[in-house]
Amino acid sequence: MGAVAELLKPLNAMIEAHVFAGARLHGDDTTVPLLARGGTKTARLWTYVRDDRPFDGTAPPAVVFRFSRDRAGEHPAQHLAGWQGILQADAYAGYNQLYAGARKPGPVASALCWSHARRKFFELADVQTNIRKGKSPKELSPIAVEAVKRIDALFEIERRVIGQAPETRLKMRQCQSAPLVADLEQWLRGERALLSKHAKVAKAIDYLLAPKHWPSFTRFIDDGRICLTNNAAERSLRGVALGRKSWLFVGSERGGQRAAAMYTLIGTAKLNNIDPQAWLADVIARISDMQASRLYELLPWNWKPAPQTESSVKAA
Repeated sequence: MGAVAELLKPLNAMIEAHVFAGARLHGDDTTVPLLARGGTKTARLWTYVRDDRPFDGTAPPAVVFRFSRDRAGEHPAQHLAGWQGILQADAYAGYNQLYAGARKPGPVASALCWSHARRKFFELADVQTNIRKGKSPKELSPIAVEAVKRIDALFEIERRVIGQAPETRLKMRQCQSAPLVADLEQWLRGERALLSKHAKVAKAIDYLLAPKHWPSFTRFIDDGRICLTNNAAERSLRGVALGRKSWLFVGSERGGQRAAAMYTLIGTAKLNNIDPQAWLADVIARISDMQASRLYELLPWNWKPAPQTESSVKAA
């Protein structure tokens, strides 16, 4: 795999340049076992997704993966050095360096994921799952149930504006979503004042309403490009989660970096509805003879298979 990763390095560089030229990115990370003395240690694969399709953007979707030995905040700061825009991610404190006002070339704007916030309430409101766990229906939180209903109303609005221009999305959000968000905040603050700090639902409310979080949750109301969730990044990590069951661990830091390079290529092909296996086979066969000025033709969104490859793909 090392030789293939090295051969395809120019394509990786072009995909990275394309992703980090985006004004809005999705970010997330997941664990990968790294072989170490005496066993394995927990390393990380980070993902950064550019997908402008939700707001009718014309740029091709693409993803970049990066590997690190741990989850220190220095890693996303390094990955996104020189980039400025909107980062859709979870509330992981390691991203805080990106949001600092003194950051160069400027602070990154945070947009948090409503799916994460909803999940914390849903776990306290899911009747069937809690009953299967042997919990009494009386243990379910009526506040959590109501919170889920109110958040679901926001998702229903988003389903009607998916794929539309930022201006259209912004107009509908200002008209329909903003009043719901204002009502949700007022209601949650009222309920929170009556709860013990140890109540489970209080923790869910505090996550959403934390002074550092709430502006990032509500940023979507003022920007039609922002998505309500970070699902694009989570989807990009599914392949890694499945892979952990097959390859068990990364053999070395260099191996992790090579894996990240291959995930970048495969993930970008999938985002562009290209069969990764057919694309990689064709690109590996052609790239050595391709002029540097024409390498862009091999990018997944530009790729046209060689005649023999096209015939084999159709036959399959």
